[in-house]
Amino acid sequence: MANDDRKEFAETTTAQAIALGGDRSVFDQSTDLITQLDRYDYSYLWTWMGVPIIQMPADIMATQEVIWKTQPDIIIEVGVARGGSVLMMASMLKLIGKGRVIGVDIDIRPHNRESIESNPVSDRITLIEGGSVDPEILDRVKAEIPDGASVMVVLDSDHSYDHVLKECRAYGPLVTMGQYLIVADTLLGFLSEDQTPKKRSHTWLKGNEPLAAAQQYLSESERFEVDEALNGKLVLSSSPQGYCKCVKP
Repeated sequence: MANDDRKEFAETTTAQAIALGGDRSVFDQSTDLITQLDRYDYSYLWTWMGVPIIQMPADIMATQEVIWKTQPDIIIEVGVARGGSVLMMASMLKLIGKGRVIGVDIDIRPHNRESIESNPVSDRITLIEGGSVDPEILDRVKAEIPDGASVMVVLDSDHSYDHVLKECRAYGPLVTMGQYLIVADTLLGFLSEDQTPKKRSHTWLKGNEPLAAAQQYLSESERFEVDEALNGKLVLSSSPQGYCKCVKP
């Protein structure tokens, strides 16, 4: 009978992920490749259950790992876009057998809402339209969280420093012990001005982007730390150093 090597396998892969995270040469090569891939809108080419997810495959895998491991009762995603991401998270919760996704966006367009609400996992999704840090929107989000629920948060809307920091301060306190605050598109903080994408509706240069905001928030709060092993795997990712685990109540 073969030995049960699952614990040893997990320890080995964790060590490899941490080592990978320390390999700056590999990270720089992956960043260069992502910059080249962006010419083809690479992150826009993927769908989840037929709906555009607008994520790098590595980030989709990392997020599903987090959801399966922590099994949150509530996932709040700020920034719905075309809906693939809320559907991915809702489908994970459906497999687990519990939980809801609260999707918040300042503008949920009718065709995107229809794509979400006609999907088989839509019964696990609540959509809230409005400014993510507006007091009335925050009150609506909080009203959807049952007492004692475990809560995970994904921030993926306006990528300016000021807005992301406001979102961190507003939604970070909702994250419960053992769950994650995920700040998306932190790669922008690693790019030179020449590498920064310039064909989107806004251009986010180093210092005015999500990584800077996340680092500022982590300096203010002792509740979160960057998950070293998980982030170590995030080459070919748009969110390196963006997966933050809540380690204090």
